[in-house]
Amino acid sequence: MSWEKVRLADCCRIKPPKSEAKKKLKDSDLVSFVPMNNLGIDTPELLLEEDKALSKVSGSYTYFADNDVLLAKITPCFENGKLGIAKGLTNGIGFGSSEFIVFRTSDRLLPEYLYYYLLRPSFRQTGQSVMTGAVGHKRVPKDFIEDTEIPLPSIPEQKRIVAILDQAFADIDRARALTEKILKNARELFESYLQQVFSQRGEGWVKAELFDHVRFIDYRGKTPTKTESGLRLITAKNVRMGYLRDDPMEYVAPDSYDEWMTRGIPVKGDVLFTTEAPLANVAQLETDEKVVFAQRIITMQPDREVLNDSFLKYLLMSPPIQRRIHEKGTGATATGIKASLLKKIPIEFPGCLEEQAAIVEKLNSLTTHVERLEEIYSEKHEWLTALKKTLLQKAFSGELTCDSEEAAA
Repeated sequence: MSWEKVRLADCCRIKPPKSEAKKKLKDSDLVSFVPMNNLGIDTPELLLEEDKALSKVSGSYTYFADNDVLLAKITPCFENGKLGIAKGLTNGIGFGSSEFIVFRTSDRLLPEYLYYYLLRPSFRQTGQSVMTGAVGHKRVPKDFIEDTEIPLPSIPEQKRIVAILDQAFADIDRARALTEKILKNARELFESYLQQVFSQRGEGWVKAELFDHVRFIDYRGKTPTKTESGLRLITAKNVRMGYLRDDPMEYVAPDSYDEWMTRGIPVKGDVLFTTEAPLANVAQLETDEKVVFAQRIITMQPDREVLNDSFLKYLLMSPPIQRRIHEKGTGATATGIKASLLKKIPIEFPGCLEEQAAIVEKLNSLTTHVERLEEIYSEKHEWLTALKKTLLQKAFSGELTCDSEEAAA
């Protein structure tokens, strides 16, 4: 099957004139106002939240009307796929960001068909490669937009392709939403149990201050010299809530280890705590290999005859202890906590190590369940994204046409 290919400039009016609005409305009439943030990603719908008088927006903002297609032309919005179709505008007219490209389709082209064509990753990739302008302010050039060719089947065939893509994308979005809901429920179950354990303490729980049973190894204020390879350097950027993130992967020279780690040597199981930016992220060291810590991290070594190290991690992650820590935080731009105040944070824990171990086992099981669901979600998200890309490729190469289906049958 061969479809005619037509330049966008020959089947669309690009940037309709503002004079249209001024002919239809008075200066005091309201129109929809759509800033860049209200142009969606992966959805044709605009977020319509605000109306303004025509006189307030007709000067420096971009004009569009119902059924016009809007495309962001500036980085990173263009590469992110900010794109939509104007519908339901107040008085049928809208104004928005000066970084919008507006397409007014002709009787040969459906707005929805154009939307899906511009949604293709290959269109964004090509546009990105020809962007011009200063770093941070690059834009797709006018001639790229005008000269981009779009295959034009008949209007009935365009309607059919749009209907197929609408249904397929709706099904994909439902599948993604269901997976997100399952993952959200699992996270809430973990957080609920964590809240319950450390809010409804049983008999035999001991009250103390954090420093009573925990040794602090504090490397704040020191900045190691980084190298291309060597020993792993762990910074506050690596410490997430409950786990250590690999990125960024940074290193220091091995021969500097003894000189650097004079305040104490970490061991497997130690709990890592970020003192600011962000405050109170908690993770656990899970390797016997030598590692180096940078500023904004305190290593906590519990008295293991009193406190299970994994229990200490979950204790510090719990909502009651997090609240106590943040209440002691100070700082205008980045909230942090002084070591002297952190040491005095009140804690409660079972005096029996076996009870601590049982709680850890339950929380570890829930954590493993959540991590597995996160892996499944990530895999499904990648698969569904790839499926959308494949459908768009097939749609505009003629593989979703009536003829192609008949041939397949």
